[in-house]
Amino acid sequence: MKVLIPSALRSYTERGETEAIGATLGALLVDLDRQYPGIRFRVVDEQDRIRRHIRIFVNGTQAPGLSQALSESDEVIIVQALSGG
Repeated sequence: MKVLIPSALRSYTERGETEAIGATLGALLVDLDRQYPGIRFRVVDEQDRIRRHIRIFVNGTQAPGLSQALSESDEVIIVQALSGG
């Protein structure tokens, strides 16, 4: 399925869009990490949860967690929150 990558993670993929497979969001991130080593750690923390500053959308709806079911036709968008102060 199509995965859109935020600019902060493009140092791993070298592009803004890539392809990955997985029956769940967690499996998709494992596949992304297989293709682009290290990217999963930037998205998922040590407790196997999506990091606080990351939002992942599947077909325009925010995914509640890594167990989110996926199908081959889904579009996954990874968004990194911006902060300031």
